[in-house]
Amino acid sequence: MFQLLFLMIERIGIIVTIAFILTRSAIFRNLIDHKPDYSTKMKLAILFGFFGIIGTYTGIAVQPNEGTTLRVSNVFSIEFDEAIANSRVIGVAIAGLLGGPIVGLSAGLIAAIHRMLLGGFTGLACGISTITEGFLAGVVYKKIGHRRIVSLGTAFLTGVVAESLQMLIILLIAKPFEKALALVQVIGLPMIIANSIGIAIFIAIIRSVVQEEDRIEADQAQKVLHVVDRTLFYLRKGLDEGSATEISKLLLKTTNASAVSITNQEKILSHVGLGDDHHTPGHSLLTKATRQVLKSGKSYVAKSNEDIRCEQPKCPLQAAIIVPIKKGDEVIGVLKFYFANPKQIRPVDRELALGLAGLLSHQIEAVEAEKQAKLVSEAEIKALQAQVNPHFLFNSLNTIVALIRTKPDMARKLLIQLGHFFRQNLNASLHELVSIKQEINHTKSYLDIEQARFSDRLQVEFQIDQEVEDVLLPPLTLQPLVENGIKHGLKGMKNGQIRIIAKKQEKRVYLAVIDNGVGIDAKRIERLLNQRVKSEKGTGFGLYNVHQRLIGRYGEESGLHIESESGKGTKVWFTIPIEQQEVIK
Repeated sequence: MFQLLFLMIERIGIIVTIAFILTRSAIFRNLIDHKPDYSTKMKLAILFGFFGIIGTYTGIAVQPNEGTTLRVSNVFSIEFDEAIANSRVIGVAIAGLLGGPIVGLSAGLIAAIHRMLLGGFTGLACGISTITEGFLAGVVYKKIGHRRIVSLGTAFLTGVVAESLQMLIILLIAKPFEKALALVQVIGLPMIIANSIGIAIFIAIIRSVVQEEDRIEADQAQKVLHVVDRTLFYLRKGLDEGSATEISKLLLKTTNASAVSITNQEKILSHVGLGDDHHTPGHSLLTKATRQVLKSGKSYVAKSNEDIRCEQPKCPLQAAIIVPIKKGDEVIGVLKFYFANPKQIRPVDRELALGLAGLLSHQIEAVEAEKQAKLVSEAEIKALQAQVNPHFLFNSLNTIVALIRTKPDMARKLLIQLGHFFRQNLNASLHELVSIKQEINHTKSYLDIEQARFSDRLQVEFQIDQEVEDVLLPPLTLQPLVENGIKHGLKGMKNGQIRIIAKKQEKRVYLAVIDNGVGIDAKRIERLLNQRVKSEKGTGFGLYNVHQRLIGRYGEESGLHIESESGKGTKVWFTIPIEQQEVIK
């Protein structure tokens, strides 16, 4: 028995080695960190079914008779009175633990058919047990579905139960029973111990890969947040040589590049790092690759000096990632990451370059929006700017930073929602009207972020009639009402509720924001709509601003109405005429 245990542990080493090599592959890592679609499940099933077959072939032939014989030679074919002490369960169990019942069952079926074709008096029993083990591991996956990868203890226990089940099936199905019993007495304990350890080691390898990728993504997210913070400061006066140089210095410190350069359509605005002796600010564009990107509006990866096509013959820059900077649909410049060696370029560098160029584009649009806003009356500018509460931005960023390491997927989702929220705020100064659907989406972006901060203390309900989604209304109308309800009405509550309603009422649309908060004093309600009031939080301008803009657009009948009772909540509602037209999205 001990001889068999040592031999099995030795054979498991082969499977674990293959597993380690595979986890170095980007294709395998993408499969592990998969979306649960049919294609991915089938790929996982085939891959781990193949692992199960390897586990069979690396097994040890056993003849359960008096003085049981171990045959260490190959098991490509076995006699009827022989069986195989194998590690087939490792691949099948891993399939179920990573992909669920369907993947486990499919991988088990592949490995089971192969095993039954090899023959032996336990062929049928082993085939049935292999399928059962895959399904069992999939059930374990379902039970702990809130986790990304199972724990090592869970993996080990799954192996113990699965292999114990296999021994039971052999005793129930394999004939003759005496020979099956003799076999289980010899291989039972070694297979249970060795294969359970193998499953745990396999999971440990996968967990280490996933955790390393999470760490890298968290580091990248922190870098991006740092870049966001600093570039916002530098771009306040627009993109010129001074701001471009500071941004290039920042990006050089936070990336793997040998040099960073920013250009407009005509000249180099900044170049920091290798090659700065001839790539100088103010100089006309030197590389044909830059002119190509400016013309096409598409990113380009130059993998040699010939691809860059610098006019300086001895330029030390041997590779580059060049991405366009856009204002709307217009290409206004490029961001370039240069490298001294093409081998320095990693896939993450290209993704980072694309992301940073997009960030610069959005921030430049923001600067342009500020210029456009100057054409609007001073009161309107203040009203729109008041919607973006600095505390909300800081609280949102703090929430995202806190989630980066523990829940990176949620952090990425909130970062996208934060981007949508601020883009809508910026677009508000450029569009006189937006659709109710756009306004609802803007409000949802805000609420997604607030719900992440308040966890289960904030419940949100939308009651939106589809037939009114294309009706137009002034931008930043619903979100300020929702923000006011959360900040003032639900302050300190453990079970806050917000309900947003939009429905048709004859030839008008009824919109309302209802909360279950502390309510508003009757004397204060009238002042809220007729003048700017002092507020401990915010500008004290939100309800007044929305009320005045609605009246200015549609008349007195479309102004805000506030119904509130102390301790029972507040309803803020208004109606607008149905107005539809094509809206820029």
